[in-house]
Amino acid sequence: MNRKIVVLVLATLAFTSFHPAEAQQPKKVPLIGFLGGPSLASIKPLADAFRQGLRELGYVEGQSLAIEWRSAEGVNDRLSNLAAELVKLKVDVILTRGTPATQAAKNATQTIPIVMTGGSDPLGTGLVTSLARPGGTSRG
Repeated sequence: MNRKIVVLVLATLAFTSFHPAEAQQPKKVPLIGFLGGPSLASIKPLADAFRQGLRELGYVEGQSLAIEWRSAEGVNDRLSNLAAELVKLKVDVILTRGTPATQAAKNATQTIPIVMTGGSDPLGTGLVTSLARPGGTSRG
């Protein structure tokens, strides 16, 4: 994944999880939920690049942020349940891989920001209302 995606995810986390009243409380570790259709093994190079981009920005999985990885292992019918799991975990942002995963995340939440990657034609599929102002929780 490219640096732009990493920055977009982190910016989304920053805007959705900052509350001035929390300044005196223990710092909450941001939780990213990943949702994809392909197996995690098949996207390992992308996941490794994502982690590397996070590290370059000072974020380390398991230390300064956490990631919940969910994969349908090629069975897209599982995506809805996996998206519901991420919502139940109260992740701060959902990072999706592919149009079916993005649609499942969009159907599962109206409040958690969604950052989509690897999808095709978000306008044509109805995932966003426009690229300039995607609306809802989706960020392209």
